[in-house]
Amino acid sequence: MSLSLDIFHPDSWFRAGRGPRYQQLQRHIAAAIQSGRLAPDDQLPPERELADMADISRVTVRKAVAQLVSDGLIEQRQGAGSFVRTAAPRLAQSLSSLVSFTENMQARGMTSTSEVLSAGLVTPNPDEMIALGLSAHDRVARINRLRNAGDTPMALEYSSLPRDILPRPDLVQTSLYAVLRQTNCAPVRAVQRVMAANLTSADASLLKLPEGTAVLRIERTGYLGSGRPIEFTSGLYRSDIYDFVSELRLD
Repeated sequence: MSLSLDIFHPDSWFRAGRGPRYQQLQRHIAAAIQSGRLAPDDQLPPERELADMADISRVTVRKAVAQLVSDGLIEQRQGAGSFVRTAAPRLAQSLSSLVSFTENMQARGMTSTSEVLSAGLVTPNPDEMIALGLSAHDRVARINRLRNAGDTPMALEYSSLPRDILPRPDLVQTSLYAVLRQTNCAPVRAVQRVMAANLTSADASLLKLPEGTAVLRIERTGYLGSGRPIEFTSGLYRSDIYDFVSELRLD
């Protein structure tokens, strides 16, 4: 580790009246990571040494590092110490191809996993009724999933489909489109909207990012060949990983 030790000196980060010391230290280290002063795979000094350098207690250091781990900026390796987390490679996702997250990861030779946060049949909300052409008396299959590439959280996807299209939402464990293809109900086209968003505390915790982090929000409505809308998905994608690319042609 080739760190300049003055980065942890209290003169460089502590300001009276600016909040608890652990929060000030956490923000200082986070800023150093984001600016590149602390590089990926840099190791932080051991807890006792860092406490001495920063002139604070080990408990304060422990709280600051724990928050950095929760924010996804630091990883703790058993028996080795605390390291700046290596940034995930950026992924270019075409906006003109209708492929699932699972298929996209497979095409890149990456291992994908899905954590089903909730799945069930519910009464549609106003957005779902408008997107899917349903009434308040209908039911929708709603599936909320955390999508991962390896151990890295990549996106949150909140999908809703009419009950007759997906009567058993509990069957979706990996690819939603793979399940829909089994009954010839996979969408053949979709309309997508790309927007900017900031993570809520709950979503940030799932993606292991700081609350308020800017992400890409994608709203997609998928259609059958008949023109019937059968999928409404709202996804939050990490902007530090995803680039959404669209090919344009001159008419």
